[in-house]
Amino acid sequence: MAPIVNETLKGSRLIIRPFTEIDITPTYLSWLNDPAVVQYSNQRFFQHDESSCRKYLSNFKNSPNAFLAVVHIATNKVIGTMTIFYSPYHDTADIGIMLGERSIWGKGFGKECFSLVVTKLLDGLGVRKITAGCLSSNKGMIEVMKYSGLHLEATRYGQEMIQGKPDDILYYARFHEA
Repeated sequence: MAPIVNETLKGSRLIIRPFTEIDITPTYLSWLNDPAVVQYSNQRFFQHDESSCRKYLSNFKNSPNAFLAVVHIATNKVIGTMTIFYSPYHDTADIGIMLGERSIWGKGFGKECFSLVVTKLLDGLGVRKITAGCLSSNKGMIEVMKYSGLHLEATRYGQEMIQGKPDDILYYARFHEA
């Protein structure tokens, strides 16, 4: 089964392409183990190494899902990753994003890469529904989802703990417009 997105997407400042074993670098590992980068992710509970990353990447083989590298065109460096979990039975795709390179935070790169993928899935591939979610304290991700035309669909109140306090999970969605 082919992944939902298996080609390169190009934006004004970014290229999004399949993530490969070559992308499992010390820099990538440092992001996964950086408390600031994974502060809103359940990855914060795990210590990552090359072996765990190779195992994670292997989960995408022979599946409709995609693990993508986000590459900054100006530097030709990977600055983050994206995931797409596609359900062919329901024609839905759930998108995740991690921008690990902290120097680019707050400069619109999240909006650009997320919008590229949303546009490809909805307009290019005709996926019926896109979903994404985050903790209510993750204001940057909320802004990214809204920018990409997703709307709040559901809230799971007090679902996860952040720094010892309950936090809501917000689920956003956007339907393909026929």
